[in-house]
Amino acid sequence: MISHTSQLANPQQEDQKIIKCVVWDLDNTLWHGVLLEDDKVCLREGITNIIHSLDSRGILQSIASKNDESTAIAKLEKLGLKHYFLYPQINWNSKVSSLQEIAKALNIGIDAIAFIDDQRFELEEVEFSLPDILCINADKIAHILDMPVMNPRFITEDSSMRRLMYISDINRQQAEKDFVGTTEEFLATLNMNFTISSAKEEDLQRAEELTLRTNQLNTTGYTYSYDELSHFCQSENHKLLIASLEDKYGSYGQIGLVLIERQTNLWTIKLLLMSCRVMSRGVGTIMLNYVMGLAQNNNVRLLAEFVPNNRNRMMYIAYKFANFKEIKKSDNLVVFENDLARIQSVPLYVKFQVID
Repeated sequence: MISHTSQLANPQQEDQKIIKCVVWDLDNTLWHGVLLEDDKVCLREGITNIIHSLDSRGILQSIASKNDESTAIAKLEKLGLKHYFLYPQINWNSKVSSLQEIAKALNIGIDAIAFIDDQRFELEEVEFSLPDILCINADKIAHILDMPVMNPRFITEDSSMRRLMYISDINRQQAEKDFVGTTEEFLATLNMNFTISSAKEEDLQRAEELTLRTNQLNTTGYTYSYDELSHFCQSENHKLLIASLEDKYGSYGQIGLVLIERQTNLWTIKLLLMSCRVMSRGVGTIMLNYVMGLAQNNNVRLLAEFVPNNRNRMMYIAYKFANFKEIKKSDNLVVFENDLARIQSVPLYVKFQVID
């Protein structure tokens, strides 16, 4: 029995906590010793394997260390580990401030971060100021790879390439910062190729991962298992669409998902989500308008469910901008309807492809 299809599905629960980034302290954590006292510090036993393993599982990594930045970066480079750490915060600021900067730079929630440090004071300060962060004492490092939150159920092609995708994002962001012109003119330089297809069996591991990992650009927060998604793929009463994006800097991977429940004269969008990495690319609007066009071609009414939380306000706005009108509200569930009178065309700067 699939419980999500005709009633309010269960939003993500605490026991489904996802760690998206592990943030390391350096002195007496990543390595033994204090770098500014002795530049011959040596790595903690097994640390290279842990870093490699987390990276291969799609878990990002960064640094929050009170240290001299140039000295620490040079040591990481010498140790062959520098490229594993995104947006490292090596300065004399509080660890709380550094962790907030990392979360902001990666565009992830604070609750998706694990922080490792050897100093009880630092851990307690973070636990007090940012209670949603998972704090781990350095003496537990040997057990990190066995922690359930560090073991995603599936390791997909996208997850194994996640760090490289973020590095591509850093290059895009720098190019956008340096660009002189409008946002549309910059987007036109990216040579974006956006693809929507009916989800196949080989897409379902990534589809499950998207429902678990995507919080901000997610209309309902519904989570679906591999088996449930497989059911939807085979069901005459559902349509499951998955989207991917690439540009001249590389692939973003599979970054969007739509689940539509289909009745004779009525379609309902049960879930619409997009990776936060494509927030500024406008592809969410393209995906939504594509669904509106499908509904129009099939001569059906189109409804959409929305469950508000403290993160997904952007998706409420996306529905409103797409001319969805609120027709019903029950407890925490909002139901929208679109009269399909205004469907926007795909921007000229995007090459759009549909694969059935």
